[in-house]
Amino acid sequence: MGLASGLPSLVPSAAFGEPFTLGVACGDPEPGGFVAWTRLAPQPLAEDGFGGMPAAPVPVHWQVTSDPAGRNVVRHGVQVASRAWAHSVHVEVTGLRPGREYWYRFKAGPYVSPAGRALTAPVPGSMPRSLRVAVCSCANYQHGHFTAYARMARERPDLILHLGDYIYEQGSDHVALPGGNVRAHEGPEAVTLAQYRRRHALYKTDHDLREAHAAAPWAAILDDHEVVNNWTNLIPAQRREAAFRAYYEHMPLRSPARPGSTAVQLYRRLRWGRLATLHMLDTRQYRDPHLCGAGYSSCPAPADPARTMIGLDQENWLLRGFRRSQARWELVGQQVFFGRRDRDPGEGRLVRQDAWDGYTGSRQRITEGWVKAGVRNVVVLTGDVHAHWAGDLVLDYDDPGARPVGAELAVTSIASGGDGHDDDPATDPLLAANPHLKFHLRRRGYLMVVVTPGALTAEFMTVPYVSTPGAAALTAATFRLSDLVDGLRRQA
Repeated sequence: MGLASGLPSLVPSAAFGEPFTLGVACGDPEPGGFVAWTRLAPQPLAEDGFGGMPAAPVPVHWQVTSDPAGRNVVRHGVQVASRAWAHSVHVEVTGLRPGREYWYRFKAGPYVSPAGRALTAPVPGSMPRSLRVAVCSCANYQHGHFTAYARMARERPDLILHLGDYIYEQGSDHVALPGGNVRAHEGPEAVTLAQYRRRHALYKTDHDLREAHAAAPWAAILDDHEVVNNWTNLIPAQRREAAFRAYYEHMPLRSPARPGSTAVQLYRRLRWGRLATLHMLDTRQYRDPHLCGAGYSSCPAPADPARTMIGLDQENWLLRGFRRSQARWELVGQQVFFGRRDRDPGEGRLVRQDAWDGYTGSRQRITEGWVKAGVRNVVVLTGDVHAHWAGDLVLDYDDPGARPVGAELAVTSIASGGDGHDDDPATDPLLAANPHLKFHLRRRGYLMVVVTPGALTAEFMTVPYVSTPGAAALTAATFRLSDLVDGLRRQA
């Protein structure tokens, strides 16, 4: 292999064992490059959170090739992995050709990592034929196997979009499934930096997750369980700082996402020529506190127009992006349910306060903003809810004849909630109470979104069980949204 023979070892082989136990990953593709990630951890679950690495910095050699065998090296270099960042490496590769595949590897001491597959974004201003995005969220290790990650990897998408709850902070004593947990977390609830590091490392020891990371570039953003369930900025600053640092250390994120004390810059944009712009939102750090708890409530307080889900600065950033965009499709990747989801079948309202239903003024400003900006097609991609959903977005949810001004596609969980079950749409009270919602299914799985200039197609993929490994992936439903045509249409 070119890497093994072409890069000298600067660290004695006795200094540490096989360090690439957590695999490799890349993310946030641009026309000229991407960020490549790994972390050296010969003992990934070491109690101190340092992965069994010596205290000294370690030179890590990296290379990018234009072929999977690693023969044609187009970029290479060395980056130092330090103890301060748990010997993680984030290489921001530049100078590559737009719109093509590459492969990347690392070498530390005598050890060579597995290869990962990367893609660069298309030429700015071009109109690519397609963009294939695998969307996922909510992978509770204790609730089941990560089969959906493996099935997603075999799709070889252009991009994997992870919308949060990449890890769960809960301890091994937290049991939420009626029949008991399928697998066990190591240790108590994660609170300290060492505990968050060990939890991330545990998740990355899962082969299916490592396979998904190596298969395609990721665009990832955190939700709540990377810190603690339904968190706001009222939780202790020290815990937030630990969680943010561990998240950065284990994800393929660019340098702006490197956390500074109790904050981390995660909202950002990715562009796929003029075909699509992906606006990645952070719905956790900047929101106003819950006024009526985080669960379902009929509390009227969320109607206060002054309340914001993502902070006014991020709202303005998003609306400026809509006004300036020339993309055919505006994709908004974010965590919690955007449209109305009312559990009261009567005249009242029973909505989840942790979602956008708890921040209706913020939702209305954003929806009106994209309508006023005249953007062509808006699709909100959502995680968090542990179920597949498809629905239209409207300006007035009290008007049953309101014209769709966008669409929402919510992806189910990878494992959270266990095996799940099928729902009968004819008797589903949530569909009956919310006419803008078109589909609901509580199986585990992922979402495959294919964007072309003329249409966006969404395949809701499911795995029938996660309590044991090896389930096949099945297509539960397919929806299509045509360019400049109002409303989602289910395909036969």
